[in-house]
Amino acid sequence: MTAKQRKRSPLEVLGPGLVTGAADDDPSGVGTYSQVGAQFGYSMAWTMIYGFPLLASIQAICARIGATTGKGIAQNLRQHYPVWLLRTVVLLLLVANVINLGADLGAMGAVLALVIPGPVLAYTAGFALISVLLEVFLSYSAYARILKWATLSLFAYVGVVLVVEVPVGEAIRGALVPQFTFDREHAMALVAIFGTTISPYLFFWQAGQEVEEQHRRHVKPLHLSHRTAGAELRRIRTDTLVGMGFSHLVALFIVIATAATLHASGVRDIESAAQAAEALRPIAGEFAFALFALGIIGTGLLAVPILAGSAAYAVSEAFGWTEGLDRKPREAKAFYGAIVVAVLGGLALNFATIDPMKALYWAAVVNGLLAPPLMVVTMLIARNRRVMGNLAISGWLEAGGWLATAVMFTVAGIFLFA
Repeated sequence: MTAKQRKRSPLEVLGPGLVTGAADDDPSGVGTYSQVGAQFGYSMAWTMIYGFPLLASIQAICARIGATTGKGIAQNLRQHYPVWLLRTVVLLLLVANVINLGADLGAMGAVLALVIPGPVLAYTAGFALISVLLEVFLSYSAYARILKWATLSLFAYVGVVLVVEVPVGEAIRGALVPQFTFDREHAMALVAIFGTTISPYLFFWQAGQEVEEQHRRHVKPLHLSHRTAGAELRRIRTDTLVGMGFSHLVALFIVIATAATLHASGVRDIESAAQAAEALRPIAGEFAFALFALGIIGTGLLAVPILAGSAAYAVSEAFGWTEGLDRKPREAKAFYGAIVVAVLGGLALNFATIDPMKALYWAAVVNGLLAPPLMVVTMLIARNRRVMGNLAISGWLEAGGWLATAVMFTVAGIFLFA
């Protein structure tokens, strides 16, 4: 092993996990967290603290599958499980991702129109075009660097909290002491939070990005290179903990910011991220509004290509197509074609007579129903020694993964029966 391989810069260590975690706070997620803060104040902030180990566990497991096998989630499904299961998972993922893409693109266009008055649909189409061009035509190494730096836009939400007046004691109590009322409003808020946070597209993306990183660095899957496995698993653990911790911290700041402003001023009903930004303007001032709006656009530019990319990974792995962002467009035409189709599908929803909030609700329903069985399959793959060899999961990571799966089954039950 060379010195270059032994020593990696912090920016290299923080890769797929950091980007995946930041993408979890996409504009539709910002809308969900804003509604929770506006409706309930600080009382449900605890979900961000206690949800962190659940998301970190399942994402670390997905990353470990990709790094160990050198294959994504869908490819492992294709090789080890019935074809009907693979097709069902991929179809549901596509439906949820396209709806999420539509909601995120629409939110970005609406927010830009608040900052620079103009046609929302034109702005929405512009964001779709920019996302496709960057993902398709930039080299993977350059694109990965852009995604990493784009995560800095999420600090805008930290800035919002710093410029508004927050009752610190009440905010800390809401974050640390679980409070819950067993009624429909609280139940649906809980479902929305976990359905937005633990989403299947994150599973496929992080596993796929671990494979991409191996190609970029010209290293073998961990089951073929046991000497480097320990260091790589430590890197995955650090990357995932930092990425998911960052994601939940930002979500917590969004809840606190909207609780301190919107809820405190009597604003209880927020239907979108753009509406949350606009509502902040008269209450918290132009600077807070501008920061919030910047965060929505920045995280949208981060999340849209990840939603499209995770769909492309899943479809390409399901059909055995050549795939990967490290490939040239002419080498992986079907893979990049799937990215374009997914983005265009999301864009088309903004031109249709579909209520974006209802569409987003049904995307959450699909995610909420798809995540639990997919997590079961993921856990079975990760603990299967025929697939993972001596790197099959065990101990605390396995326990965390099964706990996250159990929680998501509970969430799915609430979706169905609340």
